[in-house]
Amino acid sequence: MTTVYAAQYIYTEMQTDAFQTLADPTRRRIVEVLCDGEQQVNDIVEQAGIHQSGVSRHLRILHETGFVSMRADGQRRLYSLRPEPFRELDGWLAKYRRLWQARLDRLGAALEEQRKRRRASKKEPRH
Repeated sequence: MTTVYAAQYIYTEMQTDAFQTLADPTRRRIVEVLCDGEQQVNDIVEQAGIHQSGVSRHLRILHETGFVSMRADGQRRLYSLRPEPFRELDGWLAKYRRLWQARLDRLGAALEEQRKRRRASKKEPRH
């Protein structure tokens, strides 16, 4: 019994971080499929190319960590993405995006300056 509890505790603790949740390529593939909208498990299995037991296991993890919601529709279970965790990730990435943007702006300015110099050198008469 202690081993089961310890394994469950470790499993739960490992899944709490959004980056850890999305680090798994299978879960990212499922998220990509769900970007197209609400899907039932069989559709996810078909589109993601993953065995149903794997899809079900990863959907459970995505649901437990808040990335996916599940809605019952008769016998079917429909899964969809929840926007909140992605907003949190986007907020965290925003400060790094500003860093990237500043670097890209400097690169763009340098490339533009280089292009102007090339044009100016082509216009100069050669002797």
